[in-house]
Amino acid sequence: MNAPAGPGLTVRRLDAAQPGFDASLGRLIAFEAAQDADVDARAAAIVDDVRVRGDVALLEHTARFDRVQATSVAALEIGAGEMRRAYETLPEVQRVALATAAARVRAYHERQKGSSWSFREADGTELGQRVTPLDRVGIYVPGGKAAYPSSVLMNALPARVAGVPEIVMVVPTPDGARNPLVLAAAHLAGVTRAFAIGGAQAIAALAYGTATVPAVDKICGPGNAYVAAAKRRVFGVVGIDMVAGVSEILVIADATANPRWVAIDLFSQAEHDELAQAILVSPDAALLDAVEREARAWLAVMPRAPIIAASFARRGALIRVRDLDEACAIANRVAPEHLELAVADPDALLGRIRHAGAIFMGHHASEPLGDYCAGPNHVLPTGRTARFSSPLGVYDFEKRSSVLRISAEGARALGAVAATLAHGEGLTAHACAAEARLQP
Repeated sequence: MNAPAGPGLTVRRLDAAQPGFDASLGRLIAFEAAQDADVDARAAAIVDDVRVRGDVALLEHTARFDRVQATSVAALEIGAGEMRRAYETLPEVQRVALATAAARVRAYHERQKGSSWSFREADGTELGQRVTPLDRVGIYVPGGKAAYPSSVLMNALPARVAGVPEIVMVVPTPDGARNPLVLAAAHLAGVTRAFAIGGAQAIAALAYGTATVPAVDKICGPGNAYVAAAKRRVFGVVGIDMVAGVSEILVIADATANPRWVAIDLFSQAEHDELAQAILVSPDAALLDAVEREARAWLAVMPRAPIIAASFARRGALIRVRDLDEACAIANRVAPEHLELAVADPDALLGRIRHAGAIFMGHHASEPLGDYCAGPNHVLPTGRTARFSSPLGVYDFEKRSSVLRISAEGARALGAVAATLAHGEGLTAHACAAEARLQP
């Protein structure tokens, strides 16, 4: 049933014990993520134009979409000195906050670095793995109405920790306005080159390269629908991190949760987008009622109240369950981007959670701490993709090569096995290459 929860806010209430709950939950979490055909076609045309005409097309599209006139793409490059000055001239409170966040993100990701290894068999054959960083990556940072320095840190720092020598940042600057927080974050994170370009045209420039913008090996970072469509278009020519969907949060709470905290944590994701999803699951009916009341109070003071209200009406819910076991089962079905365990004993639930992008343990672990400064990456799988994918990390900027050093004795032993299998597959040259080593 739907119950009004104050002016402008409608909250969907579901009960897992009621008939039809599974179908209702399925409709709630279903989300059509198919690319809009018109957006896809327009993004593809821009990508192909930049691929063919390079800098000329890049300048035209930048003038058209960002209203920035430039005589060359080189004039749109943001120099290292400008990024350093942006950091040095920030207000002290912002500079300290940015540096603190960067240090924590770097420290967390240092623990993710992969290692090379090998082992030797009795006959002298040596097998192993060699881990090396990518040569050059591109990071896309959204621009326009808002600034996202946290996005710079979360995308650039794992690449830097992995040992990537070149990090190329692109950021749209509508009407030529360059955000100092974004540039300061780029300085802290070790961005090596930056360009004031955005949209599908920036993705194309990073993927194919132009006379001025170097081609990269992988592109990471969120953007609008055109950026997402362009990333799909160039995947295969370059790697991409993921095609990000709308923000999601699911909170599992018991009677010990603070309803005011829970309500604002739900809003922290609902305020992103009218299609963002915020769900509360609890066996405690009184808590659900209290959170609904607190949501009414919070909405009255939220600058983005219309967005929050639309998000709740379209995709939000407060769900009553029989117990916390059932709450965990629902969380695994939803596979949310962010999962908060606002319960007395979150460790008792952790082992039951299989699918979530990031898991926030206990009453004090609010989701925005993960967005900005706790340390783990805030680039997370959405749209139930947490069932099979992971947060962005150092491992996304590393690649692994297998290493095979085969002894003469090993070649004779393995050659017979390989030849037998190759003959079975009808690949005669494979078999002959293996058999050629059978004789001393």
